[in-house]
Formats: sequence, C-alpha cells, structure tokens
Amino acid sequence: MRPLKKYLYSTCKGTSIVTTQTLVKSVVSAVLFTALTSSFAYAQGNAQAGQAKVATCAACHGPSGNDSVLPNVPKLGGQGERYLLKQMQEIKADIRKVPLMAGILAASTEQDLADMAAYFASLDAPVGAVEESKLAVGQELYRAGNASIGVAACSACHSPDGKGNAAAGYPALSGQDTPYVELQLKAFRSGERANDEAEVMRMMAARLTDTEIAAVASYVAGLR
Repeated sequence: MRPLKKYLYSTCKGTSIVTTQTLVKSVVSAVLFTALTSSFAYAQGNAQAGQAKVATCAACHGPSGNDSVLPNVPKLGGQGERYLLKQMQEIKADIRKVPLMAGILAASTEQDLADMAAYFASLDAPVGAVEESKLAVGQELYRAGNASIGVAACSACHSPDGKGNAAAGYPALSGQDTPYVELQLKAFRSGERANDEAEVMRMMAARLTDTEIAAVASYVAGLR
C-alpha cells in the first residue's frame, strides 16, 4: 500500500464531460443550499471544555480520536465540527441508528455535544493508505465520477484532497478507516442510513457495486 499525493487528478473524457458537469453542479448546489440555510443552526462549541467530556469516547475512538482497534469505528480527529455535531444530534434523536452511541449521548446537552464536536475537530487528522489494487477504480470514481451510471465525483463535496467542506457540514474522508467507509456506503445504498442532505449519498451509493464501494473506501484512506 502507498499514500497518495495531494493533487493527483484524473479527468473526464469525451462526451461524458457534459453529463458529469451537470451531476457535479447538482451536488454542489445541494452543498451550497445546506451551507446557506443552516449556518446558524448549531451551538458554538468549546474545544477545551469538550476535552473533559470525551473520556468515554476514548474507549472506542482512542485518545486521539483516531486510535481505535475495533472494527468499523470512525476516526474523529480533525473531522469537521459541524458534521460531528450533526451526527451526534441525529444519533441521540435516533435519526441515525447507532444504539451504543445513542446510550452514551442520551444525557448530553446540546452544549455538551457542541463542545465534544469542537474538541475532536481540533485534533490532528488521521493518515492512511490505499491498496494498490484498488487505486485505479477508486481514483476514477472519486475524481471524475461515472457519468454512464449517474455518479458524480466524490470530490465535488468532499474536496480534491478529501478534507471535506467544513462550512457546509460535509465530512472529511482523508485517512478514514477503510472498513468503516465501506460499511457506511453500503448503509446509504440500502437505505439503512438515511441522514444525508438531499439524499445525495443514497442516490450516489445506490448506483455503485460492492467492488466500486470497496475501491472508493480504500482510495479515500490514502488521500492527503
């Protein structure tokens, strides 16, 4: 396995360019709508206060937020604050089904959630690597999408370097745990997870095969 270079781009070819551009514009419009309509919808977190509230979190996510040895546990260090807060709010409200997390967050106030989100966002982002055998397919889907099946480039929302769009609440993917990303994409595809804005993730994941999902999940782990 090897890490990826930060600005490794692939390009659309032939007549698929127009279709891909249309798909990207639709996705970006959803991102901008989210940013504009929810910019004041969350409490301001205090990272210092949050540090004292995440002791229980370390059991699964590790001291840095990125150290878990358990399967299918996300890396939280350096993740966007708005995204983290939204996920915790929706897990607590049982909109996103994560039974263990719901129990842990049950007694947390809105300010507690905001502080914990701010703390994890202040930590270093994770670093990972891509499997060589999955590089080509993962890179193509992430950078260019696949117009023939109606899939927009992942980079339209998650940025070319995988750092996400913190202001709009779209998550960073670079360095993320590969099995976790694969599990979430399959959950979006099946509809088991349904807390995505404008159903964008469900629409995109529904068109991907298991092989394509595995490739993208591995690819984003190696983004810088």
